[in-house]
Amino acid sequence: MGRPEGIEAVLAAKFETLLPHLDERQRRLAIGAEARSLGHGGIRLVARAAGVRAGTVSRGAAELESGQGPLGRVRRTGGGRKKASELDAGLRPALLALVEPDERGDPMSPLRWTTKSTRNLAAELTRQGHPVSADTVAGLLREEGFSLQANAKTVEGAQHPDRDAQFRYLNEQARDHRDAGDAVISVDTKKKELIGNYKNAGQEWRPAEQPVEVKTHDFPSQAEKAIPYGIYDTTTNTGWVCIGTDHDTAAFAVASIRRWWQARGRHDYPRACRLLITADAGGSNGYRTRGWKAHLADLADETGLDITVCHLPPGTSKWNKIEHRLFSHITMNWRGRPLTSHEVMLRTIAATTSRTGLTVHAELDSGQYPTGIQINDEAIAALPIIRHRFHGDWNYTLHPADQRPPPDRPRHNRPPAGGTHSLMPDKLQHPELTGMTRQQLSDLINTLIPELEDSREQARHAARGGPRRVARGTGRKPSLTPADQILVTILYLRKHSLQELLGQLFNTTAMTISRAVKDVRPLLEAHSVHIPASTARFRTPADITRFLAPDNSKIKSAC
Repeated sequence: MGRPEGIEAVLAAKFETLLPHLDERQRRLAIGAEARSLGHGGIRLVARAAGVRAGTVSRGAAELESGQGPLGRVRRTGGGRKKASELDAGLRPALLALVEPDERGDPMSPLRWTTKSTRNLAAELTRQGHPVSADTVAGLLREEGFSLQANAKTVEGAQHPDRDAQFRYLNEQARDHRDAGDAVISVDTKKKELIGNYKNAGQEWRPAEQPVEVKTHDFPSQAEKAIPYGIYDTTTNTGWVCIGTDHDTAAFAVASIRRWWQARGRHDYPRACRLLITADAGGSNGYRTRGWKAHLADLADETGLDITVCHLPPGTSKWNKIEHRLFSHITMNWRGRPLTSHEVMLRTIAATTSRTGLTVHAELDSGQYPTGIQINDEAIAALPIIRHRFHGDWNYTLHPADQRPPPDRPRHNRPPAGGTHSLMPDKLQHPELTGMTRQQLSDLINTLIPELEDSREQARHAARGGPRRVARGTGRKPSLTPADQILVTILYLRKHSLQELLGQLFNTTAMTISRAVKDVRPLLEAHSVHIPASTARFRTPADITRFLAPDNSKIKSAC
């Protein structure tokens, strides 16, 4: 055998070439075999040459001498470094306590109001006495079924009880108009856009590492604004978009519809005498917006059309057809493209198409549409509007001027003798107004009249401080009979109209109506009688007459 220094050098060169290609067990067996071949002192010599502990060489030699067959794996079962969750039994529960929803988590946790990244979670666990890395936290979360989740837009808030019924009614109106050859359009205002070299959401194919450079910050107060108002024709699958530059008002919305009708609608529907508009419940075309109804009345007068509006129930704007049949395609068409000018915006919208054959026209409306214009009650009451029996606040029809109903007769504080307005008593007891059948109303009145008289007698006895001095029935007659008091309370609780109109109908004052409601309401509550509010609203007696007309259940007009 040569000198140990020479043998060690040879072995070192040999191990440097061979060992990197072997796994852990194979390296251990190889150096163990070399040590056995060298005999006494071989373990220390091989350990120095291989750069390992002498114990590792001894283990390799022992495995060879044991005569054990190949294991089929590098380590024995259970070998290797143990997982952090196995070494620390409290690690996993502590992690789950940090990541569970805030409603069930510790309100004093430092992570309640910060992002729960793996790095922050690892830092908090370490602070609690569970030293762990961010990678280990990520692995534990995956084992527990966690993953990175974004917010999901699924909660729509309180659902109106008549939501589905309104959709059915809207579809019925649309089907009726289309079958008759009349126009049906869906309208809405798209998201306002900034005109200029500003970032636009989305991505577009470009040469690598050559994105379109835009301004770092958006300054809405310094940029021009574009207000796209869209009209989508559900029959012809065509869109019309007006780009406003001033304000999103009811006047701008109706002006856009007027432009569409004059340029496109009257040519597509030359024999139409009606127009159905489906719109959201809010915004410039909302059902509470007075200017929307007033300007539509002017449009009906100009075009000679009966304009019917059906609003989508509150909280359901995403179901408006214009959203997913027009606006979504426009958004995809200009994704990742800065809208540097109105011309770019117009051309991009006009070039929008879809696989179903959508075509779009776009034009600029630079008109002025000031905000803050008030429309008083008298102007609204004079509109030629008929509210449908089903949700008259959401569904109504505006007629042209030549179809206006005759004006109301002059009103006086006290109509001619006869007790009540000409609508009483038969029409004001109509089930559409009271919300109950005539028999139910009669039974309720007969039940409450004795109790009403008794309660009134007790109140008068307390006010007098003693018994009656005159017989019942003598003295000044009340302006409302007990039956009228019960009926007027029911109509008031139905929220059809204000106390002033009820006073006019019952030939009395609003103060008397208020006192009657104050007396009758406790009796209704004592009998567990719930009066549901109606959706119909009236401002004049003529509104009630038109509402109760036999042909008002479904608005139609003959051309």
